[in-house]
Amino acid sequence: MQINQYFSRRALRPTFIFCFIALLSTLNAHAQDEADIALLDRSAKAFASVAKKASPAVVHVAVEKAVASGMQSNPHDFFNDPFFERFFGPQFKQPRGKRQQPRQHRQQGAGSGFIFDSNGYILTNNHVVEGAEKITVRLDDKREFKAKVIGTDPQSDVAIIKIDGTNLPTLPLGNSDNLEVGEWVIAIGSPFELNQTVTVGIVSAKGRNRVGITDYENFIQTDAAINPGNSGGPLLNIHGEAIGINTAIFSKSGGYMGIGFAIPINMAESIKQQLLDHGTVTRGWLGVMIQDVNEDLAQFFGLNSASGVLIAEVTDDSPAAKAGLKQGDVLVALNKVPLTNVADLRNKIAMTPPESKVSLELIRDGKTKKISVTIGKQPGNMAPMQPSTKSQTTTLGDFGLSLQELTPELAEQFEYNPNQGVLITAVEPDSPAGRIGLQAGQLIEEVNRQQVGSLSELKKVLSSAKNKQQVLLRIRAGKSSQYIVLRNE
Repeated sequence: MQINQYFSRRALRPTFIFCFIALLSTLNAHAQDEADIALLDRSAKAFASVAKKASPAVVHVAVEKAVASGMQSNPHDFFNDPFFERFFGPQFKQPRGKRQQPRQHRQQGAGSGFIFDSNGYILTNNHVVEGAEKITVRLDDKREFKAKVIGTDPQSDVAIIKIDGTNLPTLPLGNSDNLEVGEWVIAIGSPFELNQTVTVGIVSAKGRNRVGITDYENFIQTDAAINPGNSGGPLLNIHGEAIGINTAIFSKSGGYMGIGFAIPINMAESIKQQLLDHGTVTRGWLGVMIQDVNEDLAQFFGLNSASGVLIAEVTDDSPAAKAGLKQGDVLVALNKVPLTNVADLRNKIAMTPPESKVSLELIRDGKTKKISVTIGKQPGNMAPMQPSTKSQTTTLGDFGLSLQELTPELAEQFEYNPNQGVLITAVEPDSPAGRIGLQAGQLIEEVNRQQVGSLSELKKVLSSAKNKQQVLLRIRAGKSSQYIVLRNE
């Protein structure tokens, strides 16, 4: 009997231990669930806290301006503006109604902004207040103020307006350079005039500079919901600091599609100070025509990789010319910071004050050089001229180009100099030249990095080329030029 009880008790021990372990596992799982919920609750409370502290400094900006009814017959038809139609899609476009006789009426629009100085200075977008005759700012506490424009910069889409007030709530400015892809961000604004709307997302990308919204772009891309009316409002980090100005979205439907763009606050802050001090923005100028380096260009210029910025032309009597920069130089670093592309260099030079010295590292004929340049002041009008088109006869092999000598008459017509190059007079459709975008009226100035002033010189250079199936050309269109590689494959 005692022996049976002994073995019975021994047999129960594993069962007891298993049940005990299962109980502990259940308790641990329950505790983990509670911990996870607590973590989510703390995150939600953190977002709520940031929004609560920031909201008093975020404002609704209402604008009015007089327009001709022939342009827009509905005075409330703000979203028919070409800017919004371009970036929010035609679906968002409102009916215009019947065209009326030309007369003046009031057009109304709205956006957002945020107070960065307690005396009433507000950052917003240029496109929110551009052309406005009346600006009304409404605060979170429902107070309304008339605002005036202090300064605007259409090239970056930054503007400063001011209301008369003291001890107003302000939003601290952060450091957008420290922002990392994947970080939480919070957008606050007035989409569709729904004041103090808060959305949360992450930083999807940085340095977006080929969006086509402004001349100088370095956008933060975010999936935080941004809609019409958010423009000019702040993009916040989790510390409640403004690290961007919400500017536009990419959309095919007119609404949120997960891709929004904000101007980095560091870029805006440099512009802000100039607008406060002078009312306008003065940008630095180097005086070069530049282009990105692709794999084909890297091969022709003897580079190890398709990186850097290629100088296609140096403007006479410019800071670049005075410093000794030459066409064909590949810029790889500015003040020891590597250069990624054309937009990167343009933004950095533009934000450099005139008369400042910068150090450029470049590759010339396969050798690395360092050159110091004193940055100049950007001229008022830098738009490139485009020549008209004309076609003639002489062809250039299988690349799809028809060429002609640049006679004095043609040079005058297309605003070139005599013997400056060989004129493109026709481009065959679906040819290597056609696919790369060459057009009649453009000028070939160099072939395989050798200057050509006539058809005979061009053919001589081509005849000595080792690879007959590809050629490096420097093409001029008006006052601008660039290198391109033609392949016949």
